[in-house]
Amino acid sequence: MKTKSVIAVVLKGYPRLSETFIAQELLALEKRGHRLQLVSLRHPTDTTTHPVHDEITAPVNYLPEYLYQEPLRVLKAWWKVRRYPGYKKAFRTWKQDFRRDRTSNRGRRFGQALVLAAELPEETGLIYAHFLHTPASVARYASMIREVPWTCSAHAKDIWTSPEWELSEKLDDLDWLVTCTSTNVTYLKGLASDPAKVELLYHGLDLSRFDRHVERVHQRDGSGPDQTVQILSVGRAVAKKGYDDLLVALSRLPDSLSWHFTHIGGGTLLAALQKQAADLGLAERITWSGSQPQHAVLDALKGSDIFVLASRIAEDGDRDGLPNVLMEAQSQGVAVVSTRVSAIPELITSGEQGLLVEQRQPEQLSEALETLIRDPEMRDRFARSGEARLREHFDASKLVVKLSDKLKEHPSVN
Repeated sequence: MKTKSVIAVVLKGYPRLSETFIAQELLALEKRGHRLQLVSLRHPTDTTTHPVHDEITAPVNYLPEYLYQEPLRVLKAWWKVRRYPGYKKAFRTWKQDFRRDRTSNRGRRFGQALVLAAELPEETGLIYAHFLHTPASVARYASMIREVPWTCSAHAKDIWTSPEWELSEKLDDLDWLVTCTSTNVTYLKGLASDPAKVELLYHGLDLSRFDRHVERVHQRDGSGPDQTVQILSVGRAVAKKGYDDLLVALSRLPDSLSWHFTHIGGGTLLAALQKQAADLGLAERITWSGSQPQHAVLDALKGSDIFVLASRIAEDGDRDGLPNVLMEAQSQGVAVVSTRVSAIPELITSGEQGLLVEQRQPEQLSEALETLIRDPEMRDRFARSGEARLREHFDASKLVVKLSDKLKEHPSVN
C-alpha cells in the first residue's frame, strides 16, 4: 500500500493562543487523513495553550529563530543542500529579493529555508504556508531547493504590509492560494498573472467546541447596578484592534448607564491602554484579564451581553481579516458591535446580525453601544440572527472539506 505524502505546514509560530483558526484547521485536516509535518519559524511565547493544540498529533520542527543561535545547524543544512539541483535557482531568487529588501530578516528567511529544505521528510509532497509574508518566503525558497511545490493560505497583515512586487512574484511561483476575505481575493487576483490561483475560503468556526448557550436571554438594560450590562472584547492590544477608539467611545457613554467592560488578550499596547482608561476615568469600570485559554474565553462570552471589536486599518496597512472572536461571540448568543473593515460586513449585516460603524469613529461606536445597552430585545434579535447565519455559512467543518479536497487533489500529494 502506497504511503501518503507528507504536507509540510510552515507557520510563523506554533502554538499561538491568537491563532485558534489555524489550530482548528490543522486538527480537521488530520482527522481527514492528511499526514502533516508542522514547521514553525518561532518558538511559542504563550504560557498556555488551547485544548485543540493537545489534540493535534503532527510533529513540530522548530527552525532556528535567529541564525546565530544555531550556526552549526544552518551550516550543516547549507552543506547538504548546496548541490541540490534547485539550490542555484533559490539562491538567485533570494539575491534578487535581497537587493530590493536589504534587511537581516531577508537573510534569516533564507537561512531558515536552508534548514527546512535539508530537514524535510523525504516523502514530503507539498509545502503549505500559513501567511504570505515571512512563512511564505521560507516556503518559497525551500520549495525551489527541494523542487517540491508549495501553496499558501493568506490572511491580513501578511497581505497588506507586503510590497506588491513580492506578492506578485510569490503568486507566480505557488500552485494555489486561499484567503479569507473577498477584499483580499480582489486585491491578490489583481497582482497575479494567473488570477485563477487565488480563491476565497473562510476559516469559519469549529462549532463542535462552541455549543449553543441555550439559557441566553437578554434582559439587562443598564438602568441600574442590578442591570449592569456586561461588555466584552477579546483581542491583542495592537493598533489594528482600535482599543484606543473603543476606550474613547466608552468614555462618551452617559453617566447614568450601568455597564462593565472586560478585555481579554495580551499585546504591546496593553499598558498604554490601561493608562488611557485611567486618564478617562474608566479604571473602575474595566477588567483587564490578559491572555486566556479558550475555555476561559467561552465562560466570559456566556456571561456577556455585548461583544465589541473596534477593528481598523493601521497606519502600516495591517488589518483584521475575519476575526474568529466575532464568530465565537455569535455562537454564544452575544450581540455584536464592530466596524466595516475587511470581511466583517461579510459576516454581519448592520441592523440584522449586529451593528457596524465606520472605523476610527468613537462617536458612532459610542452611539451603537448605548443603543444596544438600552435595548435588550434588539440584542436578543441580533443574537438569534447572528447565530443562525454563523451556523449556516461559517461552519468550519464544512469549509475545511474544500481545503482538504484541494490538498488531496494536488498531484504531488496523491
